[in-house]
Amino acid sequence: MKKSFTILLAGALCVTIATASEHSIRWGYTAEGAPEHWGDLAPEFYMCKEGKNQAPIDILIDKAYATTLKPIQFHYYAASNEVLNNGHTEQVNIQSGSYIVVDGMKFELKQFHFHTPSENTINGRSFPLEAHFVHLDKEGNIAVVALMFEYGNSNKVLEKIWSVMPEKEGKKSLTLSGDDIEKLLPKDRSYYRFNGSLTTPPCSEGVRWFVLKTPVKVSREQVEKFAKIMKYPNNRPVQPINARVILK
Repeated sequence: MKKSFTILLAGALCVTIATASEHSIRWGYTAEGAPEHWGDLAPEFYMCKEGKNQAPIDILIDKAYATTLKPIQFHYYAASNEVLNNGHTEQVNIQSGSYIVVDGMKFELKQFHFHTPSENTINGRSFPLEAHFVHLDKEGNIAVVALMFEYGNSNKVLEKIWSVMPEKEGKKSLTLSGDDIEKLLPKDRSYYRFNGSLTTPPCSEGVRWFVLKTPVKVSREQVEKFAKIMKYPNNRPVQPINARVILK
């Protein structure tokens, strides 16, 4: 199956990494196109139904394996000049130059997008908003850093994005520096780790997931504005953990 790395962020990575035929298949979050039907919409979506390492998940802290996880090395220098409404999320596309280093490997930041409510949960707790920072290495391997938002003061970086995000499918210009993107992240960047998948069709597995433990603030008004544009919750329900080990 040929992948098209269109720097569009997939409903979470799901829209970002899309097959050519996927664009003609109407999947979504409601009715016949809802997540419970994804695996039946097209043969290439079979992992959405049959996969054993699917994302998102509910991270049960007491059942996670305690180990020494090396810090993720963040190098977010590049800017963004556009935000895309792809019909499933609002996605901020990143120019070349930003990356993380994990497992001794370099993964370039391609885009980040949003889900409300959160896709991953922690001890059953759902958050009002979750961002997925999608990275690719030179071999096409995927690493996603997930950031949770909790209610509080208005988020200044989101204000810049929200002020121009398209209300209908399409792109708009956005001025966002690498420093702005870096400021979205919390100072404490400890994380939970697990092996998972894209959270949108084709639900491909083998994705490295890093869920930051510390949430950042977002106002209710900001979440409501995003939700109004999406018109429906754009989160895939949590999936069975099966035999996977969650690291903390």
